Amino acid sequence: MTPLRHHGRDLIALSAPVAGMPFRSPTARAVAALSLTQFIGWGATFWLPAVTGPAMAGELGMALPMVMAGPTVMLVVMAMVSWPLSAILERHGARPIMVWGSLLGAAGLLVMGLANGPAPYVLSWIILGLAGASMLTTPAQIAVTEIAGEKARQALGVLILAGGLTSTIVWPLTGLLQAQWGWRTTTLVYAALMLLVCMPLHWTMLAHRPTEKSAAKATTEPASIDRPRFVLLAASFAANGFVTWGFALTIIILFEAAGLDHASALAAAAFIGIARWAGRMIDVLGGRRWSGFVTGVAASALFPLSFIVLLLTNNFIGAMLFATLYGIASGITAVTRATLPLQIFPAGAYARASAQLAVPLNLSFAVAPPAFTAIMTSAGPHAALWLAFAISIFAFCTLLGLLHASWPSAATSPNGPHNTKG
Repeated sequence: MTPLRHHGRDLIALSAPVAGMPFRSPTARAVAALSLTQFIGWGATFWLPAVTGPAMAGELGMALPMVMAGPTVMLVVMAMVSWPLSAILERHGARPIMVWGSLLGAAGLLVMGLANGPAPYVLSWIILGLAGASMLTTPAQIAVTEIAGEKARQALGVLILAGGLTSTIVWPLTGLLQAQWGWRTTTLVYAALMLLVCMPLHWTMLAHRPTEKSAAKATTEPASIDRPRFVLLAASFAANGFVTWGFALTIIILFEAAGLDHASALAAAAFIGIARWAGRMIDVLGGRRWSGFVTGVAASALFPLSFIVLLLTNNFIGAMLFATLYGIASGITAVTRATLPLQIFPAGAYARASAQLAVPLNLSFAVAPPAFTAIMTSAGPHAALWLAFAISIFAFCTLLGLLHASWPSAATSPNGPHNTKG
């Protein structure tokens, strides 16, 4: 429990100066609270089997690949639920949905902690998928925009910056808990944190929707979403997401295929995390001066450039250059996924657009790791690299098309054409 408290204080200290908001402001408190609940939420679900998977497999009598498929089940369920959930988020706001999601998260982890075979284990991930759609990433970003107003982009940047620490902190913590008490008790501890930390924070720190405001909204037509722009944005995000999540489990193999020894491959792979953090910080610090389109297009251009570097080099310097370009691009893209919809769609449609964008994004996240693994196994690492290069070019072109459709106001205003109108 102590590491979590320290983590929460660190995030509180980080959020105020970066976003330029005193901690007494509702926005700063909400961002700090959500940073902690997102850390617990992702760490207790998606990242959990990376540490506990082997022990789970042995005790449940399951093959390790089946155990590791749990997060994929979670992402697929999140994708299936996100679209119908979009209208509920728009109508009622994020607060009640995230409270419900915290309860579902606790229930899913309880089922997992008490599982005695494959069926309850898979069921637990289905429940966690429902919880994830209700409380992880997209609902949290919607909650920030509801409370931050004109400072939404800076606040979103801080939230995503803090999220970059999740696996770095949660893996050692989970390993420590498992070594002391075993994977079942560790899972139940996380269930308790969902119930006793996440749910109260979501209830107390997020924006309340006044009844009269909701009634007024119900009498008016919902803000429209430009479907051609939506398709371009969804295609670009899903394509880059497919590449980044596909490489997450195979990057060390790719480095070794490029001629690096195992130690050098590990070092280069580890450096990607540092570069990714730097990329997120670049967008947070430059958000007031640069349009999200500018940083988004720049990041999208870095992806194919990074793959060219890795295709043309076979040494440690080339791998480190790839890690730098690829990591910075990944970090910036993580922020622009949350902030670009603020520029493209009306403020009143942000919740609906973000939840609907989560459908192709979560599907690409779910499909990418097994797809890249299959390609590398059947056709080799270079085939996977060429595929990643082609997909990143497609993502860059679709984002350029979106920039052209939104020019000039979207490219020149940090807040975007819709947000400047309120």
